[in-house]
Amino acid sequence: MRNRLSTISIIINSLGSLLIILAVILLLPLIVAFINGEPSSGMSSWWAFLIPSGIALFIGLLFYFLVPKGTPYTRAAILICSLAWIAFSAIGALPFVFCLKTGYLDAFFETMSGFTTTGITIFRGLDTMPRSIIFWRALIQWIGGLGILTLFLAVLSGKGEAHRLFGAESHKVDAERPVPGLSSTVKILWAIYIGFTLFIITLLMFAGVRLFDGICHGMTAIATGGFSPYDASIGVYKLSGHPNYIYIEYIIILGMILGGTNFLIHFRVLKGDIKALIDNSEMRYWWTIILSFVAVIAIERFFSGAVPPPVDSTPGGYAVWFEENLRASLFHTVSIITTTGFVTEDIGGMFFGSAAKLLFLVMMVIGGCVGSTGGGFKVFRISILAKLIKREVFRLRAPERSVAPLVVDGKVVNPLEIYRACGIFFAWIVLIVAGGCITSLFSDLDAGSAFSGMCSALGNIGPCYISVDQMISLNPVVKITYIVGMLAGRLEILPVLLLFSRRAWM
Repeated sequence: MRNRLSTISIIINSLGSLLIILAVILLLPLIVAFINGEPSSGMSSWWAFLIPSGIALFIGLLFYFLVPKGTPYTRAAILICSLAWIAFSAIGALPFVFCLKTGYLDAFFETMSGFTTTGITIFRGLDTMPRSIIFWRALIQWIGGLGILTLFLAVLSGKGEAHRLFGAESHKVDAERPVPGLSSTVKILWAIYIGFTLFIITLLMFAGVRLFDGICHGMTAIATGGFSPYDASIGVYKLSGHPNYIYIEYIIILGMILGGTNFLIHFRVLKGDIKALIDNSEMRYWWTIILSFVAVIAIERFFSGAVPPPVDSTPGGYAVWFEENLRASLFHTVSIITTTGFVTEDIGGMFFGSAAKLLFLVMMVIGGCVGSTGGGFKVFRISILAKLIKREVFRLRAPERSVAPLVVDGKVVNPLEIYRACGIFFAWIVLIVAGGCITSLFSDLDAGSAFSGMCSALGNIGPCYISVDQMISLNPVVKITYIVGMLAGRLEILPVLLLFSRRAWM
């Protein structure tokens, strides 16, 4: 009993310190409300953020000062990690409830989609919403990009719990840090993250994007989240006739690739090691997957006849036709594989053919690189499973007593990492099947759409073959299923399953 109370008290006390920081974060959209002159009377956007901030501060102080404090061990740290995402989403949903008068389940769904950088939205009319609310959607994705806990490690650095919390949120794959020391590692990660965000925002402004839109799109591109201030997402610039919409799309592509690539690789490249982009198996798989899928999708576009080449002799007609189709293929391949979710076209519509739609589902599962802001199963684990198959084929033709360790980049892979990759992959299959079946049972969607919805939620992607209007009207059971899927996908499934283990709380 004493151990159980100790575990629970450690968790509650740690959550208290996190909620205090959330209270501060909830005040940031008020800057946008002030700049845009949003009214402060009635249940305005001002009170929509002040009230949740007060709630987070009250609960946080209560937990922090009244509950005995302790240093979390590994299991407690993992539970704190899972509960922190739930608590942040639960309180972070209140601005949507107060300002937009939406139901709490829908608000919680949208907030969980934001913090987990999934990007599935069940809101319509984004173009006319208060700017403070739109900024909040972008901010929660930007915070969730590197992880909720890593944001607070500067406060906890130097204490024992900081290392365990960092391990809980970065438990996914055993990866080296850019430099020794937790404090230095966190500072480097956030410096690169902030630097890339400002870089993309600057490029978008030079392309003629308004400052507010550039900030929102820059934040959600690097976070690989995909929330946009517009219902039409990035496609709004082409639809509105923006003179630089082509450059804007290429800038967003760059931002998504930066977010979906291992930040350790970024650190090495910024130090001058350009070979880091191709000198390990994950990066080679990464570029190969992107280029191969772009080629297949583009070839299908070119030869399907859906968009025939120009028949007139307009100068540059064929070049423009070729570039438009190649750009659309590149944009959506990068958007899905990095699990960002920006779109310029409806991926479930007639614009893309059957092969493209099939590859989009595959990319939803694969996801981005280890150590990136992207979701999914991760390219590194795909490389491990591929080498595992190759090794098993070798063992069939090799002498029985031969030793065949799994080697990646000249290093023997820890068997525990192999077991974890296989276990998580099986969990992915189970959850996708379960989520797809639940969606089918509680909706009138076809099988492909039902499974794409769960793939999107579990892969933290956003776009799927379910329209926004259909997503809004989904049965609450399906929405709850997707909420669980989004959280499980962001935390790599196992920490969420640990929540339901009674022994974990003892």
